[in-house]
Amino acid sequence: MFIQTEATPNPATLKFLPGRDVLVGEPRDFRSPEAASISPLAMGLFAISGVNGVFLGSDFISVTKDDTNWAHIKPAILGVIMDHFLSGKPVIVEGSADVTNLDEVEEFFDESDAETVEVIKELLATRVRPAVAMDGGDIIFKGFREGQVFLHMQGACSGCPSSTATLKSGIENLLRHFVPGVEGVHQV
Repeated sequence: MFIQTEATPNPATLKFLPGRDVLVGEPRDFRSPEAASISPLAMGLFAISGVNGVFLGSDFISVTKDDTNWAHIKPAILGVIMDHFLSGKPVIVEGSADVTNLDEVEEFFDESDAETVEVIKELLATRVRPAVAMDGGDIIFKGFREGQVFLHMQGACSGCPSSTATLKSGIENLLRHFVPGVEGVHQV
């Protein structure tokens, strides 16, 4: 099994591509070993000293580290990923309690803005999320109020030094151009 590794704009995060599907459905962002309890793969990665974030995408795994040097932990990460896929274990254990969503806030917006919110979500799904996934992350719509769009950044995007530029220069400009009424974008 050959696992490709790609740098991301976030120097604390690397993207690992095992050459097969990782997760079907919505991506999962784990920021603690407790949250990762539903994923044998994420739990294995958190067992490596220095790992403090695991993001599972459709065909990639993004791993975020603390101040540990990549040279010290990258071989262990590759080993855990390879062992996991060769073992045949599931990436997410079916029927387990999903603790990753317990602290997430439900979407919020006024019903009169429902049409605007649908346009925002469509633009995010078709233009933003694919580009952000290439960098090992994801962006989730959280809300819209008084012209302000609220987004949650995950994976490599969370804590990335260029995330503010991505939000303000990229996503905000895109939404303001295509969606009348959008005045700003904020990270939650």
